[in-house]
Amino acid sequence: MIALSPGGTMATKPHFTAMFVFGDSLIDPGNNNDLNSLAKANYVPYGVDFNQGVPTGRFCNGRTIIDFLGDLLELPLLPPYMNLSATSRNILSGVNYASAAGGILEETGQNLGERFSLSEQVQNFQNTLNQLKRRMREEELSNYLASSLVVMILGSNDYLNNYLQPSFYTSSYIYSPKAYAELLIERYKRQISVLHSLGPRKFLLGGIGPLGCIPNQLATGLSPPGKCVSSVNDYVGIFNMRLRSLVDQFNRDYQGSIFVYGNTFGAFTDIITNASTYGLTVTDRGCCGIGRNQGQITCLPFSVPCINRNHYVFWDAFHPTAAANQILARKAYSGPPSDCYPMNVQQMAQI
Repeated sequence: MIALSPGGTMATKPHFTAMFVFGDSLIDPGNNNDLNSLAKANYVPYGVDFNQGVPTGRFCNGRTIIDFLGDLLELPLLPPYMNLSATSRNILSGVNYASAAGGILEETGQNLGERFSLSEQVQNFQNTLNQLKRRMREEELSNYLASSLVVMILGSNDYLNNYLQPSFYTSSYIYSPKAYAELLIERYKRQISVLHSLGPRKFLLGGIGPLGCIPNQLATGLSPPGKCVSSVNDYVGIFNMRLRSLVDQFNRDYQGSIFVYGNTFGAFTDIITNASTYGLTVTDRGCCGIGRNQGQITCLPFSVPCINRNHYVFWDAFHPTAAANQILARKAYSGPPSDCYPMNVQQMAQI
């Protein structure tokens, strides 16, 4: 979007007034740092390629998909919700509420300790909203929220730290894969509807990636060498199909709003399958980790990561490298309907 500056010259302006982010460790910018949790990344070598090598709590060697998407939208780095002060002025460009180990279900991730579930993240957004109400008139706030982008990337932990952990959770005994996906979608739908009722009108809902292909799952030995764990990919495929249908439903039910499905599964599968076209060469193991596929034990404090990080798809047992995150962000921003349905983020911004 281009605007004329007061001097009459062409000047760019952000595509959205702000971005509000809900999710898990894929996009957590440090909200778990001060929680009593095993799900933390506030130690070296996390952040080795970000912030002069000082760890921030991001589960990556560098930037997350949200950081790269913010760049494309000309928004500053979003502050973690847990780093905000009561009088913080930096909330005007948005806030990131994502929490490692958090999921759609309340109990998801409890095996790793404290975390913010989706419902708690929505409550935290309401706290931010109360701050904004003290700064803006009602009409101004309404326009601001309607021009903001909400990004939600959740569901991975509902499988990795719930359904696929039968020794800790009973969900896989109670629910078939289809019934479990339905449960997740119904709970997800409820929280998205709450957010919509609070004022935002543009939503990007990211699907779950091919979890059966991450080093953590390859390290289980449940698949032949060089193959992803197909059963796990089948489980998340059911969820993703339902999420895409939910986007259609929301777009029918909420006239004047835009809901977009981010096909993370398809986009990430493309990166793995066609790695060389993206300048990547290592697709089946972590850059930092221990054991089979560097995925049996994730990146520990003071581990020495691989040197050629820009050639790896995976940073650790669970998370992509900054190189992969940048590709995913571009696909979300300007990709075809196969990556972002029914439109991409750039197209959303023009409506």
